[in-house]
Amino acid sequence: MAGADGDDSLYPIAVLIDELRNEDVQLRLNSIKKLSTIALALGVERTRTELLPFLTDTIYDEDEVLLALAEQLGNFTMLVGGPEYVHCLLPPLESLATVEETVVRDKAVESLRKISHEHSPVDLEVHFEPLVKRLASGDWFTSRTSACGLFSVCYPRVSSTVKAEIRQHFRNLCSDDTPMVRRAAASKLGEFAKVLELDYVKSDIISLFTALASDEQDSVRLLAVEACVSIATLLPQEDLETLVMPTLRQAAEDKSWRVRYMVADKFSELQKAVGPEITKNDLVPAFQNLLKDCEAEVRAAAANKVKEFCENLPEDSRETIIMTHILPCVKCPEVRLNIISNLDCVNEVIGIRQLSQSLLPAIVELAEDAKWRVRLAIIEYMPLLAGQLGVEFFDEKLNSLCMAWLVDHVYAIREAATCNLTKLVEKFGAEWAQNTIVPKVLGMANDPNYLHRMTTLFCINALSEACGQEITTKHMLPVVLKMSNDQVANVRFNVAKSLQKIGPVLDSNSLQTEVKPVLEKLAADQDIDVKYFAQEAISVLALA
Repeated sequence: MAGADGDDSLYPIAVLIDELRNEDVQLRLNSIKKLSTIALALGVERTRTELLPFLTDTIYDEDEVLLALAEQLGNFTMLVGGPEYVHCLLPPLESLATVEETVVRDKAVESLRKISHEHSPVDLEVHFEPLVKRLASGDWFTSRTSACGLFSVCYPRVSSTVKAEIRQHFRNLCSDDTPMVRRAAASKLGEFAKVLELDYVKSDIISLFTALASDEQDSVRLLAVEACVSIATLLPQEDLETLVMPTLRQAAEDKSWRVRYMVADKFSELQKAVGPEITKNDLVPAFQNLLKDCEAEVRAAAANKVKEFCENLPEDSRETIIMTHILPCVKCPEVRLNIISNLDCVNEVIGIRQLSQSLLPAIVELAEDAKWRVRLAIIEYMPLLAGQLGVEFFDEKLNSLCMAWLVDHVYAIREAATCNLTKLVEKFGAEWAQNTIVPKVLGMANDPNYLHRMTTLFCINALSEACGQEITTKHMLPVVLKMSNDQVANVRFNVAKSLQKIGPVLDSNSLQTEVKPVLEKLAADQDIDVKYFAQEAISVLALA
């Protein structure tokens, strides 16, 4: 029996070997995903002595299988016997950290970072740190890029001699010949800086930061900008001006728009990291330039930060900076639209009076912008503006704009303007609508252009519910009924559609005595569409 038992215990590993040699990728993938079950069946010792060596030797598979393996091994600590044996997982992960496929390498590095915390300080120096060194001095750039992500996890827990070696390796990788390696080093610069002693941040990291920020490759320079946030948070205020700001100023004016975009994108974080004084002297002019950048993407990224930037400005100079430096930059549509879309917040920061004086010209200009999408965006913010500015200001300055949009040559604008009126009526009430909006809308019923006459109908459809029965019956219905005699069939069938739409708002008396005769007349119209929509209205309103 003992012999049979022995055979039986070999069973999981034999099956695994078979499955991993199978031609079907899905089968191989499934067996890797079952790895923890197999390890449990084998027990810790055989997992260490048989399973791991087997896996280390057979790493030459499809990327998805390797990815699954790299992920599995990160959760294997208990399956090899706990933290004292965790170093057994290093060989297969080291191989995975050198493969060509980035996703697999990244997952292997993630698993290595995870299990590094389970190494004792001694094991870290004896097993983990040599692995990092091997990767850092590997012939292939793939292993050197992987090393970049491992320095910060072992640095804090090793002796000062080993620390010095790690710093040296990191320095080497920051000036590696291969851009991909420098890129990987730049992306981990901030993270590495956080675990270094302050003296070394000043002596080592700053020079690396300066070098990477002037790299010939813009993909490296933009990652240095990202690191700048972490580095600035670590340094005392007095060192920032000399150590970080020259490089940051240079990045904000970089010849590559991608780098300037990264500066704009990280602006609020940079602002918090460098503090109020440097913000006033340095970041405000840089921000102005980014808002006026020649590339639309950069302007848009900066515009997205306007609200946060203004909120984070020091109280005592906030208003002055916004009024004199930020608002004058809002020449570009993206920037203006962004300020207008964040109006409620900007309003809290600088007060509505000043805002209306400085923003109104911008709003008017955008409302008449040649690009219809810009006009459309402004219409969408109108209800918000109306709520912020109040009814008097709105009537005085913006009402005429809202009316002008109703006769815009682009249908999407006319449609949005109609919808906008409904929202305004919901905000300011039916009485306001009766005095301000309804007369102007009804006036368009006599416009020589049939498209404008139709806009009257669309507005009535949209407004009837918000304005209520009295205004609809008294003021709007007569106009709709009169338009049933329009020369243009398009207008007549829209009359039928409007009557169907406003019917539910009207009382039954008006429906029977006024609406029904007109719909019956339209149902006998010569135009096929007019007939169709009139008949549909009669049946929907149950007037037959």
